[in-house]
Amino acid sequence: MKLFAALAFAACTLLGQGQDFSQVQIKTTKISNNFYTLEGSGGMIGILVGPDGVFMVDTQYAQLTEKIVAAIKAITPLPIKFIVNTHQHPDHTGGNENFGKLGVTLLSRDQLRNRLAHPNPGANGAPGTPAPAAALPAMTYDGKVTLHMNGEDIELIPIRNAHTDGDTMVRFVKNDVLMAGDFFRSIQFPNIDRANGGSLNGMLAGLGELAGAAGPATKIIPGHGATVDRSAVVAHRDMMLAIRDRIAPLVAQNKTLAEVVAAKPTADFEAKVQQAAATGERFIGQVYAELQAAK
Repeated sequence: MKLFAALAFAACTLLGQGQDFSQVQIKTTKISNNFYTLEGSGGMIGILVGPDGVFMVDTQYAQLTEKIVAAIKAITPLPIKFIVNTHQHPDHTGGNENFGKLGVTLLSRDQLRNRLAHPNPGANGAPGTPAPAAALPAMTYDGKVTLHMNGEDIELIPIRNAHTDGDTMVRFVKNDVLMAGDFFRSIQFPNIDRANGGSLNGMLAGLGELAGAAGPATKIIPGHGATVDRSAVVAHRDMMLAIRDRIAPLVAQNKTLAEVVAAKPTADFEAKVQQAAATGERFIGQVYAELQAAK
């Protein structure tokens, strides 16, 4: 299996750098009928299996490709045909080059492909490193796309300017499964990547669309965290609205970010959010920046 080492990015993906990937195990969970999730390190992977081959959502880090392929082969001997990326962050796209060189067709929003090809400068102002050609999606879209595979209708639904400007929600109609990528996480506070086109209003709208697409038995798979139902998405959106409505009057009073953080607008949610830690403060900063920009 040395092939995968040769195909991996020459430099470690910035997110995940320093992690000991040799210790990561891939956990496979059957969600329904012919749909499974794969948990390793980074974003949640989903796979639909059947006689037409494998349809996959996201690729995690390049260093895990060999383990991910082995986990899929334990379910089916058939090849991986298609992969869709829910957004461009490396814990969801880091394995793209490996899978692309294995002959898998990569799909994404137009904006996601552009972000991979033309990344933002680093924090020190150094130019970003463009993804290799094999890591770039070969098929892109900016409207809803439906694929018909393994007896399933797979809907790729653009979510505008939410976590990023290239988000996709993936709906597996007959399995009654929705995959959200990182515009919804069932752990941590929300994360709005404003530098890559994300926005508070876009994320709120996306959560509304996610909840609206779900029925009473729908299994909603976040970018990170446990599978949940519609009520968890509604609660997450309500939390965002409550925090926004606490920060907004402070911004109107020209409070500094330090003063807003000190007011603890997330305090009563900390115990309800898994892995809250500093991510609550991060979210306060993101909301603050957006409300300041809108003044």
